Parts: sequence; C-alpha cells; structure tokens
Amino acid sequence: MTPNEQPFSPPDAAEAVAPDSLAERLAGAENEAAELKDAFIRAKAETENVRKQGQADVARAHKYAVDRFASELLPVKDALELALASPGDDSGSLREGVALTLKQLQAVFAKFEISEIVAQGEKFDPHRHQAMAMMDSESPPNTVVQVFQKGYLLNDRVLRPALV
Repeated sequence: MTPNEQPFSPPDAAEAVAPDSLAERLAGAENEAAELKDAFIRAKAETENVRKQGQADVARAHKYAVDRFASELLPVKDALELALASPGDDSGSLREGVALTLKQLQAVFAKFEISEIVAQGEKFDPHRHQAMAMMDSESPPNTVVQVFQKGYLLNDRVLRPALV
C-alpha cells in the first residue's frame, strides 16, 4: 500500500443511511419522477396541439388563397354582364364597354403580378413556349414567328405557356 492510500473500512453505524431516510428519498424521487412525467405529457400534448393548429392554418391558407384575387375579378364579371344586358345594337358602345372591362382585368392582373409572356420575335424557350407548328421564315432558326395563344406568368412562374 502506498503512503497516500488509506485502507478500506466499512462505514460505521453513524455514517450509514437510516432506513427512514431511504424511504423519504425514494418517495421524493418518485414524486419528482411523477411531476416530470406529467410535465412531459403536457409538453407533448401542447406540441401536438401546435402541430394540428399549424396544419389547420395551412389548410385554410390553401383553401382561401385565391380569395383576394376572386374578389378583384367580381367587378370585371359585373361589367361583362352589364355589357351583355344593355339594350340596343350600338356596337361602338359595346366595344367601349369591352375595352373598359379589359382595362379592369389588366389592372387586376397587374395587382396580382400576372403578366403576359412576350413570345413574338423571341427565341423559342421550351419553358415558356409550347410549339404548335414550325414555319419557314426569314427570322433566325428557333425564333417565334407566330403566336396562336398568349401565355401568362404568375410571379415569374408559368401559368400557361404561349402556344407558338
């Protein structure tokens, strides 16, 4: 044995833990474990409630995402119905009414960042254009020479490709 080591000696009776003290410690540990389990269950339930609420919020957002857009289109529909309901054969006033309605619709499109795809004279882009026919022309190869139907973008994402 080295000089720094002390020989092992069993604890004497004064150092031993009393059985009543062990029971109290065990009861305290059980109470603490029960409290921690309860806190865990409550935290888990709260997390589940937050997750469910988040899912419900996302579902509502998807369901009503076009609400503002639809409400902006209602006056356009009203104007078209009014133009069709107006009596008379005055094609000039009908043309003016349709032009004003188109202007309203263009304003709604601008408000919601819906823009036309400019295709005429541009280089063919398969992400924005859908080829309908190939034509001989004096333009360079792969240049759009005729647009059959306009295409539209929503915030730089293609809503409908231009038919060229």
